[in-house]
Amino acid sequence: MAKEKPHLNVIFVGHVDHGKSTSVGRLMFDSGNVDEQAMRKLKDKAQELGKAGFEFAFVMDNLKEEQERGVTIDLSYKKYVSQKYEATIIDAPGHKDFVKNMITGSSQADVAFLVVAATEGAMAQTKEHLWLLKTLGVNQLCVLVNKMDTVKYDEAKYKEVKEGLTKLVQTAGYDPAKVSFIPASAFEGDNIFNKSTNMAWYTGPTVSEQIDLFEEPEKPVELPLRLPIQDVYNISGIGVVPVGRVETGKIKVGQKIVFVPGREGKGVPGEVKSIEMHHEQVQEAIPGDNIGFNVRGIGKKDIARGDVLGDAANPPFVVSEFTGRIMILNHPTVVTQGYTPVFHIHTSQVACQFTELKQQLDPATGAVLKEKPDTLKTGDAAVVQLKPTKPVVIEKFSEIPHMSKFAIRDAGATVAAGMCIDLVKKE
Repeated sequence: MAKEKPHLNVIFVGHVDHGKSTSVGRLMFDSGNVDEQAMRKLKDKAQELGKAGFEFAFVMDNLKEEQERGVTIDLSYKKYVSQKYEATIIDAPGHKDFVKNMITGSSQADVAFLVVAATEGAMAQTKEHLWLLKTLGVNQLCVLVNKMDTVKYDEAKYKEVKEGLTKLVQTAGYDPAKVSFIPASAFEGDNIFNKSTNMAWYTGPTVSEQIDLFEEPEKPVELPLRLPIQDVYNISGIGVVPVGRVETGKIKVGQKIVFVPGREGKGVPGEVKSIEMHHEQVQEAIPGDNIGFNVRGIGKKDIARGDVLGDAANPPFVVSEFTGRIMILNHPTVVTQGYTPVFHIHTSQVACQFTELKQQLDPATGAVLKEKPDTLKTGDAAVVQLKPTKPVVIEKFSEIPHMSKFAIRDAGATVAAGMCIDLVKKE
């Protein structure tokens, strides 16, 4: 069996209308990851709706409602096979549900393309996106200066946008020397998959080449085993089969493990009998692997989605409270002490109360603007104290970053995102 290509989660972010969906659609089409017939259908559809020129964006926005509005509503995932990687491309809406699936499920973005229109350069949202990517631990970044066709492929204009963005990526905490910049026109197909003939002055990589230049994400096998449970099945003849993705560490057949919090909240011990991946039995699994496994001594009622499996010798633990560094993305009014929305933490959903607003931060730099603010609103970044209303496992970003991130949802929308920077273990 051929060794499968390493996996890479790639997210495209950027200000509304700067061309994210068109960039992704163009990449999928020119690379042959979307066939011509499907493309032709979308083209006809675009013309029919009076949106000619939107067909590449339509590759991603395949929801009818989105096609009529010409706006990306929710995340869409596309499998993109490059020379080096089997990538999942996440096309994120400008803001609204930008983080929902980025944090929960298997879409922890490894790398990001920040799409900026050459006509407008950095916008207010561009700063927030950068800080958010940094807050969520996305360390590899490429800035795509899009819509170069609308500025007549002018190198001076590209340099001006690049200069502004270089300062911004620096304030957000990225090393500008490690951030690549690509001038492109997704609409015309310049430097997305095919090299541009309109910008001889640019000699760097295209978007598709850049994907292969990103470093392979490290597999955190040295960290303690953490595997959040996505589902629990009862399969006749086998027994209880939990399913999930290994975030950190290794899981092996014969290993003594524990599920936390488990039904009683004290942890449920067991021993791994077998592990299955892609319908094949394996002896061990490592980070990134989606597995089903059978455990000796566990009943279907003992464990549930949101529990975290760890090694019995180094188990996960429940927190009584934790400190979060957050960014308010989209709140209808203001956030105050006592607010108790739902937190999505790995596969768990748990209401947590804001017990203290500790500091308000500058969203562009992370510097402290105010101690103990009374309220927080959309666009604010902050450090807050949080108290879960039921047992939940979370880890510090400094110790197990993969288990530290969360999204905050309220009334069907993502209102904030963040990471745990400190915690108190439950006695």
